[in-house]
Amino acid sequence: MDSVIEGENGHDFVIVGGGIGGLATALALHRKGFKDVVVYERSKRLRAEGPGLVIFSNGWRALDQLGVGDQLREKAILLQGAEDVYVDQGKSQNLSSFDRSGEARCLKRSDLINVLANALPRGTIRFGCNAIAVKTNSQNMSPILQLGDDKAIPAKILIGCDGSNSKVADFLGLKLISSFKTFGAVRGLTKYPNKHLLPPTFVHMRRDKNLVGRIPINDKLVFWYVELSPPGGQFPNDPELIRKATLGMVKGFPFEVVEMIEKSDLASLSFTDIRYRHPWEIVAGNFRRGSVTVLGDAMHAMPPFRGQGASAALEDAVVLARNLGQRICSLDQFEGRRNIIDCQKIRAALDGYVKERRMRILHLSLQTYLIGVILDKPSLIVKFIAIMILVIVFRDETRHVKYDCGKL
Repeated sequence: MDSVIEGENGHDFVIVGGGIGGLATALALHRKGFKDVVVYERSKRLRAEGPGLVIFSNGWRALDQLGVGDQLREKAILLQGAEDVYVDQGKSQNLSSFDRSGEARCLKRSDLINVLANALPRGTIRFGCNAIAVKTNSQNMSPILQLGDDKAIPAKILIGCDGSNSKVADFLGLKLISSFKTFGAVRGLTKYPNKHLLPPTFVHMRRDKNLVGRIPINDKLVFWYVELSPPGGQFPNDPELIRKATLGMVKGFPFEVVEMIEKSDLASLSFTDIRYRHPWEIVAGNFRRGSVTVLGDAMHAMPPFRGQGASAALEDAVVLARNLGQRICSLDQFEGRRNIIDCQKIRAALDGYVKERRMRILHLSLQTYLIGVILDKPSLIVKFIAIMILVIVFRDETRHVKYDCGKL
């Protein structure tokens, strides 16, 4: 059966995925004056699930360019520092990767998603639209998004923000995302009705091979995560079982850590493997084909060891919209003469975006990949090589938060 084409001309911008990257991209394009922007999201509502995420200075610069920075600052306290605590050894040290001259706040994921979505014009997001493939128009080679309900959506520009299992990345010929096999992370939120009295500090607590991270969002809400090696590489999916298994793996940690996990919000708990795109794929990967590109995890899924996944996606959105705005300077051309938009300008804009982002995300991806290699129980030789590269190449551990993606 032939696919049903939605609309005679489709849309100027089709964004696949309504997560952080997709919503930020739609908002950035609207801020640049582009009106015909549509986000196709497979869920039937906003995907606001999930606990928290840390946004450092580089991410806040991008949020300010999107016009939502101040609104989000009201929802999270300013973190004053970071500390690495070695439980067994009874000692602690300041984390050198934390930039005290900058800005770091931990946001509840739903707050970020809702603020981005609410800033978009009504009708921008189309829910319940499961992308299954990307094809091209045989006449003009423009992209067509194929949905699971047998609808086809023509687009002038198609942007894949559909995560690590991206159908758009498949179209570009990018390799599948990999994951570390011996460890993963449990994440959750804990609410304290009468305030938690914890300092506004990002704390890492290490014991044996397990690590607990604790970050206050506000005076009543704390985001936490536990990086661990699940027995046999398996971990339960049921939230109650996740909490029970996690409690078993934090024995020997301070009482407040155990209590924090015991009182956690079950709906916020999840276990995820740690996924990434290999750094050499960032170097060689084809991130643009025709007028199709990707951003966020679809482009550069990376381990969370530097807390840059969300911030990097926000940067992507600003850089992409800026490059498109610089190349496609006439909005009248977009609105009134859809069929004769200069394809060369579109492709040049996307190439400019890819070129600007490639080295930035290579730096982030390589650094986090090497940390993951060290934690993934390698041979002593591999571990030594990874440590030496980190020491030599990444001497300035705060470089990633000092980055400025520039004006929109």
